[in-house]
Amino acid sequence: MSSQQSTQTMKPATAAKKLGVYLPATPAEFQEGVVSRAELNELQANPPEWLRELRQNGPHPRPVVAAKLGVSIAGLARGGVTEALTTEQIEALKQERPEWLEKERATQAEVRKEAVRIKNLQQEKAARED
Repeated sequence: MSSQQSTQTMKPATAAKKLGVYLPATPAEFQEGVVSRAELNELQANPPEWLRELRQNGPHPRPVVAAKLGVSIAGLARGGVTEALTTEQIEALKQERPEWLEKERATQAEVRKEAVRIKNLQQEKAARED
């Protein structure tokens, strides 16, 4: 087997997801190529200007938007947010605090509380079984 065959490569969409950036906002050469594991590691360790700019200002992919707003991806959709947003747009939403955002944040907080409660129950049960 040649060394080329053993080098793992990924599609640009996979690399963009791992980098936390919105693929359509990346440079054309990134979108049109393949990314090796080594190239991905290098991008993460020494991000070029375009990557730093995207991470700072966006547009951001929905998982990043959801995390920055403290809601789920489904919550974004329920709120009508289906596109990538810039950091400026996210900050504006945080300032405006629309009703859907407050509701989704409360829902997300309940989900987190329930997850902690279940984890604690499981730990207590495991401790009793030991």
